[in-house]
Amino acid sequence: MTSIESDIVEINNSSEKLFNFLSNLNNLKNLMPEQVINWLSSEDSCSFTIKGMTDLTMRIDKKIPYTKIIVTSGEKTPFNFVLIFNFEESKKNCTNTQIIFNAELNAMLEMLAKKPLHNFINMLVAKLGEIGEAL
Repeated sequence: MTSIESDIVEINNSSEKLFNFLSNLNNLKNLMPEQVINWLSSEDSCSFTIKGMTDLTMRIDKKIPYTKIIVTSGEKTPFNFVLIFNFEESKKNCTNTQIIFNAELNAMLEMLAKKPLHNFINMLVAKLGEIGEAL
């Protein structure tokens, strides 16, 4: 199992607001880079293409109010993965946020994908930091 953790970003907003924002996968599009195309989403699932790479589908598997959202890979994804959004309120209206990506990657794919995936989840959490402060 490959496990990749983003940086921990302190966001000037409550864990409740951040949790509610990401509880709707329609909002995840706001965090995606321009390389993501063909975005389709509902409140609980989404699918998209990463230009030049692959198609991915995801769905919300579990929500633990104001602390965690667990998103799992869908049927059209070439490998199984779990994306975990963690929220820990550090002080009033200030939340430490981290994204953890766990995937079943073979050794070759892990070698090729680990660094781009790490950069990708760091970009997601940084973008969440920007958007999250304006919620």
